[in-house]
Amino acid sequence: MNAKQTYLKILKKSIPIFILMFGTGLFAQIEITGTVTSDDGVPIPGVNISVQNEAIGTTTDFDGLYKIEVPDESSVLLFSYVGYTDQKITVGSQRKIDVTLSASVESLDQIVVVGYGSRRKKDLTGSVVSVEAEDITAYPSATAQQTLQGRAAGVSVQSANGGEPGADIRIRVRGATSINASSDAIFVVDGFVGAALPAPEDIASIQVLKDASATAIYGSRGANGVVIVTTKKGKKGRMRIDFNTSYSTQTVTNTLDLLNAEQFGDYIQEINPGYVRGSADTDWQDVIFKTGQIANHQIALSGGAENVDYYLSGTFFDQNGAVLGSGLERFSFTNNININFSDRLKVGMNALGRRSTREGARTQESTGGTGSAGAISAAFRFSPDQGIRDANGDFTLPSVGDDIDNPFATTTQIFNESVNDLFQTNVYADLKLFEGLSFKSTLGYNVRNNREGTFFPTTTVRGAGVGGEGSIQTIKQTNILSENYFTYKNDLSFAKFSATVGYSYQKERSERVTTSGAGFLDDGFSFWNLDGAANLLFIESRLLESELASYYGRINFDILDKYLITFNARQDGSSTFSANNKWGFFPSGAIAWNMGDESFLQNSNLISQWKWRVSYGLTGNRAIQPFGTLATYEDIISIQGGELVNAVALQRLANDNLKWETTKQFNVGVNIGLFNNRISLTADYYDMITEDLLLDRPLPETSGLSNPVQLQNVGSLENKGFEIELSTRNLVGAFTWNTNINFSRNRNKVLELPDGEDIRDIGNSSPGHLLLPDVPILREGQPVGVYFGYVYDGVYQNGDTFLPGAIFEQQAGGERYRDLNGDGELNSDDQTIIGNPHPDFTFGINNTFAYKGFDLNVFFQGAVGGDMFNFTLLELNTLTGSSNATTEALNRWSLTNPNTNVPSAAQRTRIISSRWVYDGSYARLKNITLGYTFNERLLEKLKMTKLRVYVSGQNLVTFTDYPGLDPEVLYRSDSNSRSNINLGLDYGSYPNVRSYTLGLNVSF
Repeated sequence: MNAKQTYLKILKKSIPIFILMFGTGLFAQIEITGTVTSDDGVPIPGVNISVQNEAIGTTTDFDGLYKIEVPDESSVLLFSYVGYTDQKITVGSQRKIDVTLSASVESLDQIVVVGYGSRRKKDLTGSVVSVEAEDITAYPSATAQQTLQGRAAGVSVQSANGGEPGADIRIRVRGATSINASSDAIFVVDGFVGAALPAPEDIASIQVLKDASATAIYGSRGANGVVIVTTKKGKKGRMRIDFNTSYSTQTVTNTLDLLNAEQFGDYIQEINPGYVRGSADTDWQDVIFKTGQIANHQIALSGGAENVDYYLSGTFFDQNGAVLGSGLERFSFTNNININFSDRLKVGMNALGRRSTREGARTQESTGGTGSAGAISAAFRFSPDQGIRDANGDFTLPSVGDDIDNPFATTTQIFNESVNDLFQTNVYADLKLFEGLSFKSTLGYNVRNNREGTFFPTTTVRGAGVGGEGSIQTIKQTNILSENYFTYKNDLSFAKFSATVGYSYQKERSERVTTSGAGFLDDGFSFWNLDGAANLLFIESRLLESELASYYGRINFDILDKYLITFNARQDGSSTFSANNKWGFFPSGAIAWNMGDESFLQNSNLISQWKWRVSYGLTGNRAIQPFGTLATYEDIISIQGGELVNAVALQRLANDNLKWETTKQFNVGVNIGLFNNRISLTADYYDMITEDLLLDRPLPETSGLSNPVQLQNVGSLENKGFEIELSTRNLVGAFTWNTNINFSRNRNKVLELPDGEDIRDIGNSSPGHLLLPDVPILREGQPVGVYFGYVYDGVYQNGDTFLPGAIFEQQAGGERYRDLNGDGELNSDDQTIIGNPHPDFTFGINNTFAYKGFDLNVFFQGAVGGDMFNFTLLELNTLTGSSNATTEALNRWSLTNPNTNVPSAAQRTRIISSRWVYDGSYARLKNITLGYTFNERLLEKLKMTKLRVYVSGQNLVTFTDYPGLDPEVLYRSDSNSRSNINLGLDYGSYPNVRSYTLGLNVSF
C-alpha cells in the first residue's frame, strides 16, 4: 500500500470521529437574539440561557439582551433565573425570541434529597435546610464541612484547632445529644452512609436533616442530624470543561500582648532578686508566625449522550500554614458515571480517591512540662530575654520554669508528618419493575490508610537525654455498606402515595499499630529507623470490628397537595450490644398543612406560601465501642513461685443489659412566603430528650476491680430551642440584592446522672503540667460541661481579714476568693458554677449583590454569649515567675499600685477560678467576595462559555472582647466524651487566620 492510499484510509476513518467531536462547528449555526424581561417589563440581567442537550449557553447582559448560536431549527432554548419560572422555547423559524419570565414559587418545586429518596420542597414534613454549590465554594476551603459555618440555622460548625491546616471539623445539629458517644452529625454522600466528603468544588448541594421526621429513617445514625451530600453529575451534550483556580495569602488574626525582655526581667526579679536578665529581646510570636499561602486548583470534565452522563474532576490543594512547620498538601479525584441501559434499568458508579500529607507544628499539647511544650504555648511562655541560639550555637532553653524547647526549635526540629490515603466507591443499579414500583441496590466500599510519624531529635529537650525518640502509628479503616430498597409511587386523583421499604448491612473494621523507641545512633533517619532504637518504649496493636443490620421503611401520603403525612421506621441490630438488647426500634411521624393552598389564601397577593409542620420521633445512638458490653482485663506482672510472670486481672465488669441511647424529639415549624416568595421565613421549635445515657456508675472499692465502675444506662439530658431563617429578595431587576439571615438558640440541660451525683474529672480537660482538676462538671439541672471552681474576689489589701485555707494566700497582694458557704475558711465547699460555655444564640447574615457583570457577597457569622476558660492566661498571669506573662502583669499589685485586681508577683498555687472565665461572644466578617463575569462578546472571541475573576477576603474583621487569640477554639476535644464536655477551653491552640484570595473560574 503506497503512502497516498494509507493517507486516504486514515482520513476516511478519521472523518466520522472528527464529525462526532466537532460536528456542530462544521455546519452553519443559527443566530438567535432577544430580550428577557419580567412581568412588569423590567429587563433581567444574568438570565441563564442554554441549548437543550448541547454544551452551549450564555447569559443576558445589563439590558436583558442576549445572543446565542444554535445548531438547527429543532433546537430548544432553556431560560432560567432564580425566583422565576423556567421556560423552554423551540427555535423553529424564529430568529428573534423575546421572553417574559414570571415570578414564581419555584423554590417550592425544588427537589430536595432526603433519606432513600427525594421530595419536592413543598411536600416536606420535616425540618430540612439546603446549602447550594455557590455557597459551598464561596471561598477556598480544605473541606466542605468548613463552608457550612453560619449557613444553616441549628448547625454548629467549628474547627478543632483554629486555622491549622487539615484540622478536624466538628459539626453539631441542635446541640450534643450524648455524653460518652459522638454527637457529630453523620454524612451521607450519594447514598453512602458514613462516607468521606469530596472536595468542595465537586459538591452540587448539601441538605441537613434536623428533626426526627427527617432523620429517623437512619435510626441509630440519626440522633445527631444527617448531612446529605449530592455530588456533581454530567449533563447531556458535548463535553464541558471547567477550570477553577485560586491563590490565597494568610496571616494570623491576633497575637497576645506579652512582656518584652526589660519588663520580663523586672517581673522575675520581684520573685528572684538575683535574676540576671539576658541580652536578647525576642518576640517569639513573630519568630513562628508567618505569611501562609494556599494554592487551590480544580479541573472538571463533564458531559453525556442520550443514555450516559459522566463527571470527572481532579483537585490539588496546597496550604503552607501561618505557623512555621505546618502545612497540608492534598490530591483528589472524583468520578461519577450513570448509564441508562434501557427505560427500566439504570446503573452508575461514583468514586473518590485522595492522598493528604500534613505537616503539623505541635499545638494543643495535653501536657507542656519538661520537653513537651507546643509551639504556640512556648511562644507565650518562653523567656523573651533569650535568643534562638546560645553562644555555643545550641538552641536556647528558658531562663525560668520548665525546660522546654524554644518556639523556633519546636517548629523546625520536631518532625510530625501524617499521610492519609482514601479510596471510596459506591455502585448502584436502579430497576423499574413495573409502573410505580422500582428497586434500587447500592454497594459502597471505603478504605482509609493513615500513617503518622513523630520524631524528637537530639537537638530537642525530649530527644537530647535519650538519643532521640521516634514513633509511628498506622491505622487502616474499612467500611462496607449494602443498601437494598423498594420504592412504590402512585398518584391518585385526590392524593399522592409513596412507600419505601429496605434492608441495610454495614460492616466497619479498624486496625491500629503503634510503635515507639529511643536511643538512635543518628537523627538522620527520623522515625524510619525504629528497629535501630536502643530502647523499645511502647508497642501496641488493636482491632475493632462492628456490624449493623437494619430494616427500614417510610410512607408518604399527600392529600390534595395540602395535607401531608409521613411515617418512618427503622430497626437496627448492632454487634456492639449483647443479645438482650441487640435490636433498637426508631419510629417517627409527621404531618404538615399547606395552609397557603386553601381557598381563603390561594389568591392572596400577600401570602404565596404558608405551611405548618409537626413531627415526633425517636432516634438512637450506639454510644459504645465494639466489645463495650464485655468484661475487660488488663495485663499485670505477678509473682508465682518467686518469679515474675505475665498475668491478667479483671479491670471492668460486663453488662449484658446495656441498650441503645434513645433521643425523643418533638418539632413544630412553619414555612411562610410573602409577595411571590420575595420574603421567605422558616421557623422551628424543638424539644429533644435523650434517655438511657451510657455512663459509668461507681462501684464499691471492695469490688476488687482496678477500675471500680460499670457502664450502665443511667442518665438523661435535654436540648430544646428555636431556629429562624429569613430570606429576602430586596431588589430585583438591573441591580439585585438578596439577603439570607439565620438565627439559632439552643438550651442544654442534664436531667439525670447516676445516683444524682456530680461527675467531675471525666474530660481530662486541664493541661497536665499545670496540676489542676478538670474545669467542666456534669450536674443535674445544669448544661453539659459548665465550669466549676472558685469565685475570684480580687486582691487582698493591707488590713483585710485573710481567710484561712490550705492552698490559699493570706497576705496583701495575694489572690482573694469568695467564702460562699460563710464558714470563715476556704475549701472545696466554696466551689460553684463559674461559667457556661453554651452560647445564647448563633447567627449568620449573608448579602449578595449583582449589577451587570459584577457580583458582591458579604457574609457575617457569630455567636453571642458562651463563656471561655483560658488555660493560657491562667498559666501566664498567675504571676508565679515560671514563664512570661501578658502586659496585664504591668498592672500587678504593689505597695505603690494597690488599686488593682491583678495579684502581686509571687510563688502561689494555680487555682481554677472565675478569673479565667471570659465572654466568648464574637461577630466575624467571615467572607467578602467581589467578582466580575465577562460578557458574551468577549467569551465568543475566547471560545469560552464562562470567564469570571474574583477577589475575596476571609476572617477580615472579628468583633470580640475575648482576650485570647480567638474565641473559636476547642481544646482537648479529641474523643467522644471530651468533645461533648470540654467546651470553650483554650490552651496552646493554633491561631485563626485572615486570608486574601485571587481566583479565576473558566468554562469551555
